[in-house]
Amino acid sequence: MLHDPRAPEQIRHKLDTLVRQRVFGVAAGYEDFNDHEALRYDQALQTALGEVEALAGKSTLCRVEQHADWQAIVKAHEVLWHHFIEQHEEPPTEIVLDFDGTDIPVHGEQPGKFFNGYYDHHCYFPLYVFCGRHLLVSYLRTSDRSDSRHSWTILSLLVRFIRQYWPDTRIVLRGDSHFVVPRC
Repeated sequence: MLHDPRAPEQIRHKLDTLVRQRVFGVAAGYEDFNDHEALRYDQALQTALGEVEALAGKSTLCRVEQHADWQAIVKAHEVLWHHFIEQHEEPPTEIVLDFDGTDIPVHGEQPGKFFNGYYDHHCYFPLYVFCGRHLLVSYLRTSDRSDSRHSWTILSLLVRFIRQYWPDTRIVLRGDSHFVVPRC
């Protein structure tokens, strides 16, 4: 799903290793890229990735992550959506899609950080969509706009996908009052 624009003869860390390093780092509680300046030498992480040399540093990981485009993001989410569909033997009569935005405080000078008056701190404002216990969307957004930002686009992509498999299932959208704003 991710395109690697790097020249193959100059690659020191393969794309799949970079992705696994990032995922393992986040899973271990190291969300910031700067954590990887020390983690790149962590023997447990090197072993988990099957590497014996130093792993990628923060700049390499950041460049790869910043290269992901809208199509790659949609394709990655489609993996979650396929998994969700496969968990059901028969199409359900009704599903409820819970849309929820929440704050992730930021400390430092991350690009795209904004002060959010409601939460009273600088933060990002990701959008999550769940159906029961299934995470269907995890979309990072800045906090300078409302909860409804990009929700309509995400809802339409998600519903179009679900309708391919379950054309008769009733789809209910549930969100709090932050989602009720005029389209801009």
